[in-house]
Amino acid sequence: MPRYSIDDCDPPVEFVEVDSNPEPAIPEAFRGRILIHTVHDGDCIPEAFIRNDEGEHYVDPELLERRFVKERDWGADLVARSIAEAMGLRGFARVRLARVLMDFNRFPGSTPHDTGDFSLERLAISYPFAHRLDHDRKTTLLESYYDRMSSMLERELVHDKLIMIAVHTYDELNASSTRRPHLSILSSVLGYQRDSRMPYGIFDPMYPDVLGESTCSRILRDRVSLSLERHQFRVSHNYPYSLPAGCLEVRAQVWLFFKYLRERFESEHAETREDPAYMLVWRMLMNTNLRYQEGATLFGYLHRYRRVKKKERASFEAAGRAYAHIERFLEQSSCLRDFRRSRDRPSSLGLEVRKDLVCTLDEAGQPQPRGEEQTNRAKMIGEVIAKAVGTFLETDRQYL
Repeated sequence: MPRYSIDDCDPPVEFVEVDSNPEPAIPEAFRGRILIHTVHDGDCIPEAFIRNDEGEHYVDPELLERRFVKERDWGADLVARSIAEAMGLRGFARVRLARVLMDFNRFPGSTPHDTGDFSLERLAISYPFAHRLDHDRKTTLLESYYDRMSSMLERELVHDKLIMIAVHTYDELNASSTRRPHLSILSSVLGYQRDSRMPYGIFDPMYPDVLGESTCSRILRDRVSLSLERHQFRVSHNYPYSLPAGCLEVRAQVWLFFKYLRERFESEHAETREDPAYMLVWRMLMNTNLRYQEGATLFGYLHRYRRVKKKERASFEAAGRAYAHIERFLEQSSCLRDFRRSRDRPSSLGLEVRKDLVCTLDEAGQPQPRGEEQTNRAKMIGEVIAKAVGTFLETDRQYL
């Protein structure tokens, strides 16, 4: 029997309720402002992507099973549940769609070639489905699942949160056979780590490069790291990789900044709220999942100087003037400084937990039924992280 479930995956994101903790680590006032989520723990593959209309498999079942096992973040749900319970939250969000079919933590698209396991450069649809599905089927996949996930996570769950923790699990060993730390905390954008700036041509260049330095409060990151180290867990930062630009932590940070900028701008320029030119600019700036064609078209006109039809030129020129107005406002106001220093600036961090700590793997790397040892260890990790976040909220946050 395959480990994945052949299911229509509706809804593609579920909210998993957990048992209430009698002594929650998080003050009640903050519990509704924290989101714990897993994006690589899904086990559903809809029937429409298993076989074509003639009943033939898109992907050989044995290959699909191997790739599913390799791609899934085994044990991530156990850690997410433990953190949510210790914090006293209602639950955590879980993407149900299997990562082997589509990775919501990457930009939409089809990876043109096999980039290797877990490449940070690949797109949402990668090997083997990138080579086996036709254009119509890929479009259906993105529209039916990627877009709905974006709506549920980025709009319904993320927009009012102060702290977001994405729980992942990674392999025990690097490719060189050296052992990885027990946990790694991810908070820096890959492009910023490499070039000291945001990657060009993805998000609008109005997004300040300096915000790519960290997607979360460094005090929060270090409080969590120190607390784990005190409990004998070895912790690294942004190792062996940092955050890909297409992941939810980065996309949400960009979206939330432009949301903040829009609120500040419109509070001083209320007359622009219903202006079509300004509305088009905001749609472009907040098109962080790159799914809206009108945002991409305006981006091409403004930053790549692409030609537009003569009948549309006036509206694009008006949008250009609106863009310049918003850009001047950002440069001349205290908006960036206030966002960076605000106690309400959202923090998004990725948490990688070594698989062998929370999941038993056999010699072939196949996950086995969970044991008491893995469950207890996940519980300890969850309790330590929850108490660290509680300390940050009650004590450290005043220093921001």
